[in-house]
Amino acid sequence: MWQPPERIKHELPPAAWPSAEQASRARLFQPIQLGPRTAKQRTWVPAMVPWRSTDEGFVTPDVIDWYQRFAAGKPGVIVVEATGIREVPSGPLLRIGHDRFIEGLTKLTRAVREASEGESLLFIQLIDFLQIRRRPPRDKFFSRFLALRPRHRDALVARGDAEAASCSDDELRAKLAAVPDKQLASVLDARELEDLERGYRERVTDVHLPQIAELPIMLPTLFADAATRAMAAGFDGVELHFAHAYTMASFLSALNTRTDGYGGSRENRIKLPLEVVRAVKQRVGDRAVVGCRYLGDDVIEGGMHLPDATWFGVQLAGAGLDFLSISKGGKFEDAKQPKVGWSAYPYTGQSGYECMPTIYSDERGPFARNVPLASTIRRAVREAGLATPVVTAGGIADFAMAEQVLEHGEADLVASARQTLADPDWFLKMRLGRGSEIRRCEFTNYCEALDQQHKQVTCKLWDREELDAPDVTLAEDGKRRLVAPRWRR
Repeated sequence: MWQPPERIKHELPPAAWPSAEQASRARLFQPIQLGPRTAKQRTWVPAMVPWRSTDEGFVTPDVIDWYQRFAAGKPGVIVVEATGIREVPSGPLLRIGHDRFIEGLTKLTRAVREASEGESLLFIQLIDFLQIRRRPPRDKFFSRFLALRPRHRDALVARGDAEAASCSDDELRAKLAAVPDKQLASVLDARELEDLERGYRERVTDVHLPQIAELPIMLPTLFADAATRAMAAGFDGVELHFAHAYTMASFLSALNTRTDGYGGSRENRIKLPLEVVRAVKQRVGDRAVVGCRYLGDDVIEGGMHLPDATWFGVQLAGAGLDFLSISKGGKFEDAKQPKVGWSAYPYTGQSGYECMPTIYSDERGPFARNVPLASTIRRAVREAGLATPVVTAGGIADFAMAEQVLEHGEADLVASARQTLADPDWFLKMRLGRGSEIRRCEFTNYCEALDQQHKQVTCKLWDREELDAPDVTLAEDGKRRLVAPRWRR
């Protein structure tokens, strides 16, 4: 992952944990209304992808164990990982694009309710993503993947190869493959070069492809269908995934230059997200919480930044969403070049760092780094006369930090992914006045490195504890446990 050039190592802030009495009065542990449901506290476990489903996207016992473990800590809200709404193969990532997934998801909701004793609301994050392929070996790119065009012949002729004008396609491919790497820009266009060096990736601007041109027609119904299945499976609500490197965030981004009314101006870029919100809310009515997670800043050149994000927040809140969850970055455009045979990973560039900052940071440090985005958006929403709750996240990992965010009105709920992974019981320990027993995240992004390789995500602070215990399930490598040890009070 990209690191700030200063690379200052920051220590964990000293933690002053509350007594049980102090916690009972704290804003963090007060209820809040989210549409038709009430969260019993303002603690939030955001979506994390643990790579535990089947390759077809079905719930497995490991998926259930993962969410049961978070539920044992009794947070206000748990959001189930990004779950695909289409019949698109995606490896061990949950899916909800067909009724056949409802049975497994129902088992999941029942297990979480039992483990949290009804204390936690359970939402599912609904995501759409476009096709991406692995970076190909150079020989295969030229022999199989490159779509030949007349300009390829012309480029070789211009380089002095007269035979290229009339040679066979196979010969042409061989000639192109023989061009040295440093000279490929003379025969390939920018998109072809990227396909070679990073792997093919669809964009929302590829409107010459029928499946991309039709996204505004397809997606509102697909999201609404997925939300309907979520309700059938027993979820309390859905979080529409409008963030990071995926389809809906790409519509919001300033890099969206579609000319069909769904790109260009920010009024056009918000059009499809609003149509998705309307379709989902019309389908589920007042039976479910409907919110979204979107970016306060793309953190890429030419992308969307806070002024647009603030305006989008007011529009989304005005459309009737029950919460706005603010994230940052995580884009493909600045991702590092993947190895041959690997796919580009959208959390390896600067935008990825800003999404998940580490203890190696600049002067600002990694803790509560992204709160100002949520604060600015929340202020604009309130000035517009809207009371939509705003969720913030990003390196918030102790009581004082979280409580200060709420006290200052910078957000209404506090989400914590990595700290909750390190200690799923940390919210409960705070409430009971036992903060000294909390296992504190070190923000080294050990977990993120596993995610990057699509390995089962664990935490280095507990994944090698009690490996021989009879009730411990191990990762595929046999060297790590898949869930945190139980808190033995």
